[in-house]
Amino acid sequence: MSARSRDQALTNALLKRSEFWRTALARARRLSAGRAATVAEALTAVEDYRLLARDLASARRLIPDSRTREYLEGAYAQAHAAVHRAATHPGYALLSLFRDQIPRVVWELRAHIAWVTGLMCIAGLSGFYLVHTYPDLIGLFASPDLIATVERGELWTEGLLNIVPSSVLSAQIFTNNIVVSLFAFCAGFLFALGTFYIVALNGLMLGAVLAFTAQHGLAGRLLAFMVAHGCVELSVMCLSGAAGAAVGEALIRPGEATRTEAFRSAAMRSGKLLFACVLLLIGCGLIEGYVSPDPDFPVWSRVLIGVGYWLFMLGLLTGWLFGRSRAQLKPVEP
Repeated sequence: MSARSRDQALTNALLKRSEFWRTALARARRLSAGRAATVAEALTAVEDYRLLARDLASARRLIPDSRTREYLEGAYAQAHAAVHRAATHPGYALLSLFRDQIPRVVWELRAHIAWVTGLMCIAGLSGFYLVHTYPDLIGLFASPDLIATVERGELWTEGLLNIVPSSVLSAQIFTNNIVVSLFAFCAGFLFALGTFYIVALNGLMLGAVLAFTAQHGLAGRLLAFMVAHGCVELSVMCLSGAAGAAVGEALIRPGEATRTEAFRSAAMRSGKLLFACVLLLIGCGLIEGYVSPDPDFPVWSRVLIGVGYWLFMLGLLTGWLFGRSRAQLKPVEP
């Protein structure tokens, strides 16, 4: 038998397997959409994958320019995706998010976190200096009601529990804080200019209010109110701003990728940090609603709560709370 006749016979035998290809493709699509019904079905899919690979290799040699070869490549790709699809489990996915992915994002954004934190500190000091030097400028940063309350020797935070129940107050606070953090993240999409504005404005307002209350002898009481929740709340503002700044930087300097691809990649990567931010802000809202306005909590207990919650935040962001060792903090490049 000549080589041509042998190849023709092999081609005919290959084409007779078209029914198997259709069955294997249907099974692969079904498994890609869900789980295997039985172990036997999963093993059959693995065998389909092996046989499709063999048939595809034969088609590439015997009929490389045919639609049969194209069909087999599609069927093989579908089978490959079904067989190599990663196992999904909500609990494992959540554990991986907080143990591995969020610490990796924090490490990658360490430079952005540093400069956003520095920006807030500089803005806070600037606001304090401006109002301390020129007291009339407080009108640019605070409402008339707040100014009038402080000038009477009172803090606007006093008596909150007499007006709003702690549960309602907590819900209002963490909802507002989450919205502000999401806005700080999304503002970074404007080539990071929005992040610069939001972080700098909050820093200026905080410094200005501290200077104004200090002029009326109320700064200590304000700090006592803030210490339990403020450490983490301000840190989360810097974290969300850093995540938004990273997206803005990807738009400015996309590198070898297109600007759209760089934006999508940075948003998906940095956006994971928002899950931790939301969780932390819910805790801040509960503390600010139940602890901060309650005069029964002494200053030492507020400091203990504030420092303890800040350490909890560090453990969350480094993955230490979920079993990530210190040696694993710096991710290994794939």
